[in-house]
Order: sequence, then C-alpha cells, then structure tokens
Amino acid sequence: MSRRCEYCNKGVMSGVQYSHSHRQSKRKWAPNVKRIKAIVNGTPKTVHVCTRCLRSGKVERAI
Repeated sequence: MSRRCEYCNKGVMSGVQYSHSHRQSKRKWAPNVKRIKAIVNGTPKTVHVCTRCLRSGKVERAI
C-alpha cells in the first residue's frame, strides 16, 4: 500500500518518541492515506489520497 498522497505528496515523517523518563526511541508518523476512486482527466481512476485532501475538496470522487 502506498504511504504517499498523490495530490499533496504528503508522506511518512520520522522522529523521536520520548518516554516519561525521557528515554528516546525512533518512530514514524504515517499520513491517513485512503485508496479511492476519483475523477482524473475526466475518467474514473483508483488513487491514493490523504484524508485532508478529501476533506478540503481537492479530489472529486467518482460514484
């Protein structure tokens, strides 16, 4: 499964997670990417889109 939005190019971010005692461990934050059928150049196509692009109206869903 793709972890990158095809519209805004949002992908996985990495960083450090701190415990209560301030011990560090590396971790990743993945965007909420959904596989939907959208209208691309007038034809329905399956694309990977983050939920922020869906909510903001950047993507026209195919019904």
